[in-house]
This record gives sequence, C-alpha cells and structure tokens, in this order.
Amino acid sequence: MRRPGVMVCCAFVSLAVAVTVAGQKAIPELAAARRAAAECARSVVLTFEDTREERETRETPIWQLPGTPAFFYEAGMTIDADGAPNAYNPQNTGLDDIANAGQPGHWDGIIADGDGKPILQGPDDPYPGYYVSCTSLSDRSKRGEDPTRYVDATKIPYIVLPGDVARETGTRLGDFAVVINQRSGKSSYAIFADIGTLGEGSVALAQNLGINPDARQGGARRGLLYVVFPGSGNGKPRTTEEIGSETGNLYQAWGGATQVTACSVH
Repeated sequence: MRRPGVMVCCAFVSLAVAVTVAGQKAIPELAAARRAAAECARSVVLTFEDTREERETRETPIWQLPGTPAFFYEAGMTIDADGAPNAYNPQNTGLDDIANAGQPGHWDGIIADGDGKPILQGPDDPYPGYYVSCTSLSDRSKRGEDPTRYVDATKIPYIVLPGDVARETGTRLGDFAVVINQRSGKSSYAIFADIGTLGEGSVALAQNLGINPDARQGGARRGLLYVVFPGSGNGKPRTTEEIGSETGNLYQAWGGATQVTACSVH
C-alpha cells in the first residue's frame, strides 16, 4: 500500500474532449471524433492532487456522466500486494518491500498485536513465518490474525482508492469497478478492497491487464481508465466469479465499451 496524496474538491466543470481511443490509435476522421465527444457529456466532480514521493504535484480529474453515480479517471498503476499471505516477511523477501507495509508503531499492510509487534503466520497458515498481511476490506467472520480474512492480492483483482475520494464519491469498500488498459485494450472487473493511493491495483488486476505485476518493480505510469460504481457492493470480499457477474451488469448499464471509447477521448 502506498501512502495517499491530497484530494481537493472543485466545482462541476464541463470538459471538452479530443481524439484518442482506449487501446487504439487516434480516430482517423474528425467527424467520428466529434460524435464520440458528444456521447461523453462528462464533467469534473473532483480533482485529486497526488503529492507522493515529494515530486511535483500531479492533478487527476475525476469525471462523472449525467444521471449516474459512477465515476471514472485516468491514471497509471502501482502494484499492491497487501492481503497476499506471502506479501511481507522479516527477511524482506516477500512480494513487496516491507517499507510499503508501514513502519513500527504504524503498520498499514500487516497485522500487529497489542504491543505493536507484527504477527507471524503459524505452521497451519499458508506461509508460516511470513507476516499476516491485511486489506481494508475483510471477512469479519474470521479472526483478525487469520490470513484468509483479507483479500488476497494474488488471486482477486482489486483497486485502491484514497479515503477522501471514497468519502466524497460515496464509494464503500466492496464496491465494484472496471479497469481498462488503453494501450493494449485489455480490461478487468475488480473490487474496491484497500485504502491508499489513486492509481493502484492488486497483483491479480495487473496480470489481467497485461501489466508487470511485480509489486517491487512493476506497474504502469499511465494509460489506464478506471470506472468505479459507488454503492454497488455489500461491504464483503467476493469471489472472482461474483465480481465478474456483478460488475459486468453494471458496466453494460453504464454504457460498456461504447461509453469507454467515447470517454477515453482526450
């Protein structure tokens, strides 16, 4: 999990759209471009300011279409291994660098005991000797130190959102999303399972999208379109089959690939 930046709300502002289509080259005819733009009457509802790693602030507009709570944005993707039972260990040879799990006294990606000491998996757990890695979304019917309580990043395609963005858009843990790789045309259904940064997804999500899934060195700097459906989940982890079925219906009702083609024009 990477630390979130700062989100700033702004007034609803109509945007003009130009001419690049998801996963394809520019539309060859100007008339087609104008028709696509007209089909996406999008407006900015939030602007997220990312100040990670002390770099120059990057502003990401978050858009909505009229008459729907769904919102979408374009970003890159850093890889989140949280929830995977082999994400972190004391030797720092897990899927991700232990620095991304937090620090002593303030752990974000691993479970700690009452004294703040990270909990190790036992002999009957999936990866004995590894830390119990957690996600914000969890199965509350299971014990806190049970590795299977959390959403496994290597098995479940999930997205990460900053807490401020989730609150402002009415999105709750367990809601559904679609992510499209605009360069390759690959797409994946996903679930909102962790709080962190904008433009972050699980190992499984990256694999579905044809992106390097290495939590230490993988990811993509740009080129992904995220479509999120607030209020669509039940606040619980779901299977990949449930995520696909539920999100597929939402995606088609929103406009599906046709809407993506129109709204990916910029």
